[in-house]
Amino acid sequence: MPTPDFILELRRHVGTMPLSLSGVTAVVLRGDEVLLGRRSDTGALTPITGIVDPQEEPADAAVRETLEEAGVVARATRLTWVHQIPRVIYDNGDQSDYLDLVFRCEWVSGDPYPADGEMTEVGWFPLDHPDLTGDMRRRVESALDEAGEARFEGGR
Repeated sequence: MPTPDFILELRRHVGTMPLSLSGVTAVVLRGDEVLLGRRSDTGALTPITGIVDPQEEPADAAVRETLEEAGVVARATRLTWVHQIPRVIYDNGDQSDYLDLVFRCEWVSGDPYPADGEMTEVGWFPLDHPDLTGDMRRRVESALDEAGEARFEGGR
């Protein structure tokens, strides 16, 4: 999916300066599998991610992104992790700071497929898939934590 219109409008005013944006990660679970996709821009295997639109509830954004990117209907069941992603600098020089909200989601219906071109493949993978690494693995692990409490970075 292309850059959202509201971001393009902001960029007209601020150029490449850093934008603070809210992002979501939808960790969609079905039994002992997790919905993952291979990003078309980096080739990385990740859960579903996206940007929260203006006036949109973050949990709704996670559900929307899952449908848009993977063709899967999901239900967000709880917030599992709130963290700031290190500044992203895109090839065109645009800079963004994302506050990422990770949601545990459950599969409702649909067979995954790369619906909008952001992913080259999408499917159900084992929870411990070896290609799921670093921060993305931590996002999935946060959703699997049965303690039921959201993690927060900082404030120590």
